[in-house]
Amino acid sequence: MDNRPIGFFDSGIGGLTSVMALHERLPLEHVIFYGDTARTPYGSKSPETIREFAVQIVDYLAAKDVKMIIIACNTVTAMALPMLRERHPEIPILGVVEPTAKRVAEDGCRSVGIIGTKVTIKSNVYPDTIHSFDPQVKTFSLACPAFVPLVEEGIIDNEIMDLTIRYYMDDFVAENDFDRLILGCTHYPLIAHRIHSIYPKLEFYSSSREVILEAESLLKERDQLAVENQMVDRYYASDLSDNFLRMTDMLVGNNDAKIKLKKLEN
Repeated sequence: MDNRPIGFFDSGIGGLTSVMALHERLPLEHVIFYGDTARTPYGSKSPETIREFAVQIVDYLAAKDVKMIIIACNTVTAMALPMLRERHPEIPILGVVEPTAKRVAEDGCRSVGIIGTKVTIKSNVYPDTIHSFDPQVKTFSLACPAFVPLVEEGIIDNEIMDLTIRYYMDDFVAENDFDRLILGCTHYPLIAHRIHSIYPKLEFYSSSREVILEAESLLKERDQLAVENQMVDRYYASDLSDNFLRMTDMLVGNNDAKIKLKKLEN
């Protein structure tokens, strides 16, 4: 047993979808979450900048004595996971890509669409990882850079979001042969219902959910599951915008949570 918290981080609020998945799956666990809301989105930044930001955040979470760190961000996973693991070998650090790719292969999926940020899609990390498990899977990738800023602004159940989805995805869905779609950004589960309403035949793989299943397996293997939940979840952000506070309240509830401003530097 290990009642220490699990550290999560993301460029913004999208990583809260992984926190929601953790609470649903492992209700005794508690979290320390960091959202880099002042510097979001990461998906259009250079790999060097993304790695610099990721190091700052992981160093901060490691200093909080977390038992595990979950990179609830596909962009950071794609750009920085090996480097972060090398920097902190004492802490298990999980990314969202490998568990999702593994699930695709285990399901026997023959073709899959992938949507993500520019950096994630350009890195080719999803096709490469999927093919490491099953080289026969056909993959089709699409960058949707406007999704994250819209979600960060709370523009979700809105005609603007529907028009943006159609702008990116109409031709992508019509011209490629797949009926399963990887939501390759932790923000995207927040608009999955909008995507499904437009393309009802699509089934989704959520990177937010798959990484929690991987975390559960590892915690059991290491005998680190929490056996009591007497501590309060803590949420930190580099900018306490009204939208971050509102979305945190909507997604995970903050009646007991402590939400604090924390800016990080080298």
